[in-house]
Amino acid sequence: MSMTSTEIASRLAEIAGAANVASDPAQTAAYRVDGKTPAAVARPGSSEEVAGIVKFAAAERLAIIPTGARTKLGIGMPPRQYDLALDMTGLDRVVAYDPGDLTLSVEPGITLRKLESVLGEHKQFLPLEVPFMDRATAGGTIASGVDSPLRQLYGTARDYLLGMEFVTGDGVATKSGGRVVKNVTGYDIHKLMAGALGTLGVITKINLRTFPMPRMTRTYVATFRWANGACEFRHAIARSHLRPQSIEIIAARDSSLLRLDDRPEALFDKGRWSVLVSAAGEAGVLDRYRSELETLARGADRNALESFTELSDADQERLTSYIREFPALAPKASQPAAILKISALPKSLVGLAEGIRSMAIKHDVPWAVMMRGVGVTYLALMARDQSAESLRHLKDACSSALRCCVERMWGRGVMLWCPPEFKREMNVWGESSSDFALMQKLKNVFDAHGIFAPGRFVGGL
Repeated sequence: MSMTSTEIASRLAEIAGAANVASDPAQTAAYRVDGKTPAAVARPGSSEEVAGIVKFAAAERLAIIPTGARTKLGIGMPPRQYDLALDMTGLDRVVAYDPGDLTLSVEPGITLRKLESVLGEHKQFLPLEVPFMDRATAGGTIASGVDSPLRQLYGTARDYLLGMEFVTGDGVATKSGGRVVKNVTGYDIHKLMAGALGTLGVITKINLRTFPMPRMTRTYVATFRWANGACEFRHAIARSHLRPQSIEIIAARDSSLLRLDDRPEALFDKGRWSVLVSAAGEAGVLDRYRSELETLARGADRNALESFTELSDADQERLTSYIREFPALAPKASQPAAILKISALPKSLVGLAEGIRSMAIKHDVPWAVMMRGVGVTYLALMARDQSAESLRHLKDACSSALRCCVERMWGRGVMLWCPPEFKREMNVWGESSSDFALMQKLKNVFDAHGIFAPGRFVGGL
């Protein structure tokens, strides 16, 4: 970077206004990513200002990281270069909403809670129950690729992302897709932005499909002594005609160190495996769910089943909150912690559960695990205290877990969160896959100058 922070701020002020630019270290520190702090922060108020800022950055070869509520900046590798934080929270409007057509167009800085309120007035919702729900923005949620428990029924955000407008690395405003469900023109280029961590472009508008709000929801919990009974129950549900909103399998060891405010203590009882099933519909439908789920649970492993219960409304709310926030256990934990996301086939869950238990015992680290019914698993690992020995145990456990994923013993793994110092010796993305060359080509097309979050994504992209 040849320009000083004062010079950068001065040029940015010409584009976005002096009130929307900061270069004071006390302000830029809030945008730090893995120990690196930007020289300046810009808060554009329009897509035109975004394009102007990116053109300026491209001309001066300044590296940009787009941000929202800054809840997920710990995901990915440390950036090679970081000159400018692009705070998108100034673009927070509902651009268009047609309840009758179930379509919504919003700017990326709008919070999910605000969207929840807008859609709730028309008895509609987005199935985006994601970590940091009270602060997360729509753009940050899509760019980070974090998933929701509701993907069991509704899929991921990519599945109901209808279109998008974004700015490429040359500062060119681009659009893909449309605002209607049956849009069939062109390629779904906008879906490449989902989970790309802002390495391909800066999102300026998002078009989404909305869904009717369920009339009622209920949650049922089956607790088993061992993982195989819990997994067989999951498989039995998949083979049945039942279509629940979500299925989660939860277990833990030494879970007292893995705290969230709404943690249901009963779910972490001495290594038991609990299967949590959420269903939606009319009262009669839900009564049938209870009856059929209990039958399936007993048939899965009658000797290992300890209990089957339907949660009260209060307990359901606490449990829903806990499941939603589980992938954020590490950044919220009281001790150094890490979260590994593992994608595996559902048939592999029993072996994965045993592998996790053995690895955690070997390295003497507290752990908690949440396995989604679709096969995505979140493994939380924690140091027992702040001592160097406990931190070493945690680091060894993280390395061992990633190695099991690289060697395909568990499935594909990504270390979503871990202490920043671990990243000096550990690639959180694991081994690059065979499609990496194609990913490089896409990066070069969308960001020829390599100014968007360089080094944060897979393979150093």
